[in-house]
Amino acid sequence: MSVTAADIIESVRNGPAGPRIGAFFDFDGTLVHGYTANAVYQERLRKGEIGALELARTIVAAVDGTVLGGNPHTIGDIGFAALRGRTVASVTEVGERLFVQRIAGTIRPEVRDLVRAHLRRGHTVVVASSATRVQIEPVARDLGIPHLVCTELEEEDGILTGHSTTGMLWGERKAAAVRAFARTRDIDLARSHGYANGSEDIAFLGSVGRPYATNPHPLLRRAAEDYDWPVLMLREPRSAGLRAYAGTLGAVAGVNLGLAAGAAYGWLRGDRRGGVNASIGLAARSGLAIAGVKLNVIGEEKLTTRPAVFIANHQSTLDALVLGALLRRDFTAVTKKEARFDPRMLVIGAVLDPAWIDRGTLAKAKESLDGVVCRLRAGTSILVMPEGTRMPTPSLGRFKKGAFHIALQAGVPIVPIVLRNTGELAWRRSLVVNPGTVDVAVLDPVDTAGWTVEELDERIAGVRQRFADTLADWPGAARR
Repeated sequence: MSVTAADIIESVRNGPAGPRIGAFFDFDGTLVHGYTANAVYQERLRKGEIGALELARTIVAAVDGTVLGGNPHTIGDIGFAALRGRTVASVTEVGERLFVQRIAGTIRPEVRDLVRAHLRRGHTVVVASSATRVQIEPVARDLGIPHLVCTELEEEDGILTGHSTTGMLWGERKAAAVRAFARTRDIDLARSHGYANGSEDIAFLGSVGRPYATNPHPLLRRAAEDYDWPVLMLREPRSAGLRAYAGTLGAVAGVNLGLAAGAAYGWLRGDRRGGVNASIGLAARSGLAIAGVKLNVIGEEKLTTRPAVFIANHQSTLDALVLGALLRRDFTAVTKKEARFDPRMLVIGAVLDPAWIDRGTLAKAKESLDGVVCRLRAGTSILVMPEGTRMPTPSLGRFKKGAFHIALQAGVPIVPIVLRNTGELAWRRSLVVNPGTVDVAVLDPVDTAGWTVEELDERIAGVRQRFADTLADWPGAARR
């Protein structure tokens, strides 16, 4: 029997609520595509931290524990021993960095909706995995999952001993740990949910009343048929194919041709501003069309509020094209001064003439912002990404104050633009754009009249919450 994420979300929404209902999610292969241990291992190989003996033992243990049906815990013991003498802080730092660089882009898109549905019903949501805490914590934090049942590393005074306090939670050992966690939390496993993908999780899924074989391996699929468990196939993160590469190359060419055509139009007519407006709109729309990206915009009419400070969340290199296609005219962007030396900014910088912010000293930053305020008062709107950098997932980062100070000083409204899924079409570190549809919601303008500097933190928090609420409950979509 096959089910969809939407089916389960509807069932959860109409089912029992409260903390006695558990939702246990396997990690590798379920919440994320692939295995995070591979990223850790490749990092150690790159740094030359793995010798020939450890490499050979790891390969033998991996084959023995999977293909040959040997002891699956051996490979874990080898990994624990390799960490002997490392500080917990250094290993945690590696986990956080790999999350941003490699693992964030492997989170399955529909997982967020499933987790959110359980959290809204007050369920006790748990990651249950044989992976270690340093692998899981960044993903769990990003998804809002508060509890971990996982392989724990032993440490003494902040130094890893090369052993585990739990042993690797694999197979029956993981199932037993889930049952023990449920007893301590008074969780009713018979009414609880479990999601897993591997054959080693048959015992774990058998411990809950609502098991879901999620993107299952063949042996788990067979078990699901035998036990009449639902099979849930979650959409995988986008991977670039020939169409994506060809579309991206074509989009780059289209953007440059659009910019050049607009600039030429402005030069011939002696109207630089008209040329800029023509080039930005034409370049952005052409680039998106060639890349196969469509826009589904809610509240587009609110973009006519001018002049204004437009703010948007930042997930992807695709954001610039999307926002250019939306704003089109009489605007420029605020960006850090260092970016003007980025080769990708040469043409855009020449045409758009962004406001470069010098963050070297407070005085220079203030001088730069004063120039931005003057532009606003002269009728040019400003686009700012208040997070300051591309975020590795749709989860919002902290909003910086610059955009809000600018709006306050210029006396213009703030128009929030929420981008839902640009990161799904072009992940944070990817230069390749996949075809698809980007969802955009333009929220009601925020009137800054009457704001004071003293209450700015509170005002910023309120605007950021509007972004968070919109991402959690997309306008016009069924509540998930």
